[in-house]
Amino acid sequence: MSNGPLSGIRIVEFAGLGPTPFAAMTLADMGAEVIRIQRPGLQSLMGLDYDILDRGRGFVELDLKNPQDIETVKGLLASADALIEGMRPNVMERLGLGPDEIHALNPRLVYGRMTGWGQSGPLAHAAGHDINYIALSGALHAIGPQDTPVIPLNLLGDFGGGGMYLAYGVVCALLEASRSGLGQVVDAAITDGTAHLMSMIYAMNQGGAWADRREANILDGAAPFYNVYQCACGGWVAIGAIEAKFYVELLARIGAEAELAKTQMDRSTWPALKQEFAAIFAQKSRDDWDSVLLGTDCCYAPVLTIAEAFDDPHNQARGVFEKGGQMTEPAPAPKLSRTPGGIQKASQSEALNVQEILTKWGSA
Repeated sequence: MSNGPLSGIRIVEFAGLGPTPFAAMTLADMGAEVIRIQRPGLQSLMGLDYDILDRGRGFVELDLKNPQDIETVKGLLASADALIEGMRPNVMERLGLGPDEIHALNPRLVYGRMTGWGQSGPLAHAAGHDINYIALSGALHAIGPQDTPVIPLNLLGDFGGGGMYLAYGVVCALLEASRSGLGQVVDAAITDGTAHLMSMIYAMNQGGAWADRREANILDGAAPFYNVYQCACGGWVAIGAIEAKFYVELLARIGAEAELAKTQMDRSTWPALKQEFAAIFAQKSRDDWDSVLLGTDCCYAPVLTIAEAFDDPHNQARGVFEKGGQMTEPAPAPKLSRTPGGIQKASQSEALNVQEILTKWGSA
């Protein structure tokens, strides 16, 4: 039994892609008892024997086209604290599992909905993926070199603007329901969440401090002191010396002229200085630069591969990753001092007995 902050909270998850299982994972990591409903015989879409996104919770196999199984689902929801689903708008309603039907059954249930475009709006019923959703917010336009936008994996949309906002919204609604006794619908859209994440950039743009084009701003690759550079070994390093005192230290440690500090924010000097910095960093290996810069106030880090990140001393000291039986996986985050989260044990190959769960939850 977990002692995490969500211990005692029961959540029903409808199997889905990307942001929905990620939200369920984060809630399970923090102690919630999450039961995933998936269709019989469903295989991992990634072809994995063990999927990190599905960790910490068991599953039951139910056919949502079968009226008897729909009644079983309603039995689970009658005793649940929350539901999360990632289907297109109105699909749950057509199944007889929409918010109105379920709130009539369980008024205190928090109904979490994850979509790309949202439950309303002209694009609500259109298909899409992460790349489409982040395009609509201006985020994709802002990332990358001048000649082309760069796809930031699906971290920005699916997981940052999507799954984390679903989990956050569900926890907020659970907190309110503990006072009011009433649930509500959480309409989490990746377009909404990504726009919310862009708040600082929007403010800078409208305040005249951010040009609406790529590689023209302090955080988008234009600045020599906030950039990545290739080393003699072929590896890369990341520099983020924005503040003047950090920039002064960087110049001293890499052997650049101290006078450059006087023109740090003169954008006309940036293109030539980037070339100068590139030439300097190309003179040594990444390991050599680590010995000079790592742990200083230069705002420096080596650009690690995934395998290197697993073995990095700082990550190991922090317990960022846990090595389980099948995979190295990120530990629950953030870290709580009194009721920390933990990876709960659950099989990803053997379905739970739904009748036993109904009895346990008091719904049988």
